[in-house]
Amino acid sequence: MAEVDGQVSEQAGAIRVRALAAIEGAEAMEDLQRVEREFTAKNGPVGALLASIKTAPPLERRGIGQAVNELKGAITCALEQRREALAADRLAAERRADDFDPTLPAASLDVGSLHPLTHVVRRLEEIFTQMGYAVLDGPEVELEFYNFDSLNIPGDHPAREHFDTFWCRSEAPEAASARLLMRTHTSPVQMRALERMELPFRAIVPGRCFRNETTDASHEHTFHQMEGLVVGEGITVGHMMGAMKTFLRELFQKDLEVRLRPGYFPFVEPGFELDVRCPFCADRKTRGCSVCKRSTWIELCPSGMVHPVVLRHGGVDPERYTGFAFGLGLSRLVMLRFGIDDIRHLLGCDLRFLSQF
Repeated sequence: MAEVDGQVSEQAGAIRVRALAAIEGAEAMEDLQRVEREFTAKNGPVGALLASIKTAPPLERRGIGQAVNELKGAITCALEQRREALAADRLAAERRADDFDPTLPAASLDVGSLHPLTHVVRRLEEIFTQMGYAVLDGPEVELEFYNFDSLNIPGDHPAREHFDTFWCRSEAPEAASARLLMRTHTSPVQMRALERMELPFRAIVPGRCFRNETTDASHEHTFHQMEGLVVGEGITVGHMMGAMKTFLRELFQKDLEVRLRPGYFPFVEPGFELDVRCPFCADRKTRGCSVCKRSTWIELCPSGMVHPVVLRHGGVDPERYTGFAFGLGLSRLVMLRFGIDDIRHLLGCDLRFLSQF
């Protein structure tokens, strides 16, 4: 056994001498890379020694492993030192060149920028926190109870047909209300806020949502919303309209043409749709476009007064407290803010698009 250990030590020593000599003789980075591949590749001499550990007697394997690790460490250290020396030599040669000008500015660095969604979310958080709203967060993988049942959308409710839900698989059998899904809206945080926050309160919830939809210029399977919820005594539709107009004016720095029309949502009563005039149609002087589906209006903010059933599920007395909620389509708001005519750009990785912001 000692004979095997001794043979490996001799081999490791011989490989070390050859490797260090080859590294010292490398005169360019390309030569150094060739030497590195020659000695450290899997089929090289170091790799062969590593492979021999499997066939060595058990008592000798530890010693062989230590010898090989010391060899690898010596080669790695010599490679790094030679790499630094070659880089220093190259820099010195450039400085000695006749065309070297130390007064020239350094090469500019590519600096990243914030995504347009991040710009808008941060601005909205700033606007709403100035209005006294708290910023909340919630899980993207949600319980069916919070996503549907607690929001007055039971399993047999017709409104469930409007949600193309991504369901999560589970090996263990679960109760229906405990099934997991990718949240289809940010509204589940309404219930979590009602359960945990002290009344009265104002809160917003920006975040991602997921629906199994066919993608086009105005629809994506992953999109961004911002839920808003205000609960207290004496809250009315007038308070809701004041909040909506304030944040739109602050965000766009001008008054937008809006309209409020009746809408149905199971978790609010009465419910409304807040629409804004499509800016793309106005710019092109056409009667509608693909973004607004030829209607000249863009649905921006479903809203309404919180349904008494939802308040009761959250442990709030609807006889004493009222509130309003709204679900702001952040993706569409970003399109309006920056003049983007295709929602699919927001989840793309095209630097030509992202570098504009």
